[in-house]
Amino acid sequence: MHPMLNIAIRAARAAGSVVARAFENTDKVEVEAKGKFDFVTNFDLEAEQIIIDTLRKSYPEHSIVSEECGVLPGKDSDYQWIIDPIDGTTNFVKGIPHFAVSIALKVKGKLDQAVIYDPIRGELFTASRGKGAQLNSSRIRIKAHKELSGTILATALPYKQKASSDAYFAMYQALFSKAADIRSAGCPSLDLAYIAAGRMDGLFELGLKPWNTSAGELLVIEAGGLVTDFVGGHNHSQNGNIVAASPRLLKEILTDVRPHLTPAMKL
Repeated sequence: MHPMLNIAIRAARAAGSVVARAFENTDKVEVEAKGKFDFVTNFDLEAEQIIIDTLRKSYPEHSIVSEECGVLPGKDSDYQWIIDPIDGTTNFVKGIPHFAVSIALKVKGKLDQAVIYDPIRGELFTASRGKGAQLNSSRIRIKAHKELSGTILATALPYKQKASSDAYFAMYQALFSKAADIRSAGCPSLDLAYIAAGRMDGLFELGLKPWNTSAGELLVIEAGGLVTDFVGGHNHSQNGNIVAASPRLLKEILTDVRPHLTPAMKL
């Protein structure tokens, strides 16, 4: 195992342990609204600090980008950790057992290591660039669907981008008419991990952040899939609009969403 992946796993398990205990004692969870339908809890902050401390202990000069703390510069900017201490905070707050710790590492701008840890199910998804993707140390591969028929897609309503809702629902309808089902579970990192593991078949979503998607993106790629923006490019880490699936399925998804894209979605 790559030594940096090993440290990331250590950080994810330590943070996940705190989050899982908190989930069993919800009276200790303090919730603060960052915005409309956007929450942070005291355990987001505690888990985040555990991850940062674990990473900094081994790699003190690396930079870090985290959902709650923002950018923490380091002397060695070639190495950048991207952290979401609880992806799916709303699920966590509402008592829904579907959330994860997400940690990714970029080396010179390229995704290199990834960990997504579901502390409730004890599932650890990992990937190293060029080395494949694993679930609890067993190799996983994406389902190589050739068409939308029979597939299950993941998505989420664009509650932070309601101005795009008409375009989104048009895309939803175009895909739903062909797919078996479309589901929204409230945790993008696990959506991507499930695609990598063959549990889901594709994802389309607006307005995600790098800490939601970076680890999952590497998992999908290393499991044999592709991740793009809505026009098939690689601007998703900037605009937050993401499509993920096996290569042939992704091509069909892009074909079906293209007629409904707004000018802003094409950037």
